[in-house]
Amino acid sequence: MPPKTRTKPRIGELLLQHGLITSNQLKEALKVQSQRGGQIGSILIELGYVTTETLLDFLGKQLGIPTTNLFQISIPKDVLHTVSFNTIVKHKVLPLEADEHSITLGMANPNDLNAISEIEFLTGKRINPVLVPSSQIDLAIKSIREKRGEGFEGRNLDSGSREGPAPSAVKMDTMLKYLASSEASDMLIAAGVSPAIKIHNSLRRSTLPRLTPEQCVQYAKELMTERQWEEFLRRKQFDFAISIEGTGRFRISVYRQRNSVSITIRHILDIIPSFSDLDLPEWLEEYALKNQGLILITGPASHGKTTTLASIIDLINTRRRCNIVTLEDPIEYLHKHKNSNVNQREIGSDVNSFSDGMKSILRQSPDVIVIGDMRDNETIEMALQAAATGHLVLSSIHSFNATGAIDRIVNSFLPHQQTQVRCMLADSLQLIFSQRLLPQKDRETRVLAYEKLINSYRIKNLIRENKMHQIRSQVQSDSDDFTSIDLNILRLVNDGRVGLEDALMCADNPDYVRRMALRT
Repeated sequence: MPPKTRTKPRIGELLLQHGLITSNQLKEALKVQSQRGGQIGSILIELGYVTTETLLDFLGKQLGIPTTNLFQISIPKDVLHTVSFNTIVKHKVLPLEADEHSITLGMANPNDLNAISEIEFLTGKRINPVLVPSSQIDLAIKSIREKRGEGFEGRNLDSGSREGPAPSAVKMDTMLKYLASSEASDMLIAAGVSPAIKIHNSLRRSTLPRLTPEQCVQYAKELMTERQWEEFLRRKQFDFAISIEGTGRFRISVYRQRNSVSITIRHILDIIPSFSDLDLPEWLEEYALKNQGLILITGPASHGKTTTLASIIDLINTRRRCNIVTLEDPIEYLHKHKNSNVNQREIGSDVNSFSDGMKSILRQSPDVIVIGDMRDNETIEMALQAAATGHLVLSSIHSFNATGAIDRIVNSFLPHQQTQVRCMLADSLQLIFSQRLLPQKDRETRVLAYEKLINSYRIKNLIRENKMHQIRSQVQSDSDDFTSIDLNILRLVNDGRVGLEDALMCADNPDYVRRMALRT
C-alpha cells in the first residue's frame, strides 16, 4: 500500500504560507519545541513572532472554530466548578460559560474528541469547544490553583505579563526524555541560566529561557520523594537514582549553591556495556575473574569509572557462581541475577554509610565485595582486610593515575599508621586500572586511554618501601607490571584516533607526549 500522507498542513506551515512568520522564525520555534515540548502557536507568541490576537484570528478562520483570548474575560466560580479541577489539568481545558444544557469549553486542542467525550459523560452536558492558546491555559490553571478555585480574572493575568511573556518551565519528564534520547551524558540545571547538557565532557547551553530559583526548587521536588526532600534540606545536598518507565534510569545530585538549588542529572544506560563496547583490554578479564585481592578502578570524575566497574561486575555475574554484595551511593546500574547473586545496597536507604556496610558485610557470605567509592580510612582498612582474607574486592577511587591512587590511600591514614597500611596494600592489591576518556578526532565519541599497575613482586617491594615515585621516573616503555597513561595516549595519537591538543590535556607528562608525537 502507498504510504499515508498528511492531508492537513501544520499550524506553523500555515502561518508561513500566509506570510505571518518567516522560515527562520518557524525553525527557531520548532527548535524550542523539540527541546521542551508544547504547542507551536504558544511558542511563537512567547518568542514575539506573532501576537495572541493575530494567531487566534488566523486559527479561527482556518479551523472554523470559535476562539477566545483568556486575558479579556472573567469566569465566575460556579462556572469553573462545572468541571473538576483534576479534569481541567488532565485535559488542559477551561470552562468559559455554562447553562443547564451545555458548557463552552476553552481547549488547547479543540479536536481532542476523547477529552470532549469524557467531559460530556462526567458533566452530562453538551460541550462546545473553543480554541484558547496553550500558554494561556497554563497560566489560568496556575492562577486557579493559587486562588483555590475562587473564580478567574483574565485581566489580572494580562497585567502581570506585560513586562514580557513569562517563560513557562519545561516539564521535567520532557527534559529527562530529551536527555535519554540525546548523546549527552549529563544535564545541568541552575538558577539564572538556561539548562545545559554535557556531550563528551563539553558543556552546551540550550536556547530555553533562564530558570528562576523557584523553578529549580520545583524541579528538585518533582524528582525527589518527600523523605528525600527533607533529607536534602537537612544536609543541603542529596544524591540518588531513579528509574522512569519508558524513559530510562538517571543518577541525580541535588545541592545548594549561592542560596539556590542546582541539579545535575546523569543518564544511565539500561543495558550494561560489555568489555568490547567499552574498548576495555581483554587481559583485564583475567584479573576480574580472580577469587581474591583488591582491584581499583581510578581516574578523574566523569571518565567512566562507574561504567567500567559495572561491566566487570556483569562479567563476574555471568562467568562465576558466587555471591556479590555491593555498597553504592547511589545505585546506578541495576544488575539482574545471572549465574551469581547480586545484592546491591544503597547508602542512605539500605545502610547508613560505607563503613557501616563494611562492618557487617562479612556476615552476608560475600565472595565478591564491591565498594562504589572508598572515601574514608575506616572503609579502606576493612576493604584491605577483606581482600587479604579470601574475598575479591572491587572499588573505584578518584585519582589522576595509578600511583596517585596508592598515595591517596596511604595518606588518608595518620603517619604512624601508614607503614602498616602500605604492607596491607602490598599484600592484597591485584591491579590498579586508571582510565581517561579522550575526545576522538571526529568529536563524535570518546576513546579510552588507560594505565595499568599490576602488583608484581617488584611493585610489592616499592609499595612497602614507599618508593612509588620510581615507577613514574623510569623510561617510558611497556612492562609486564606497568604501562603509563602517557604511552597509551601516545599510541592513540599515532593511530590518528585522538588529536595532539586533546591528548596533551589528559596526559600525565604533556612534554613527553608532545616530544614523542613530533618524532613520528
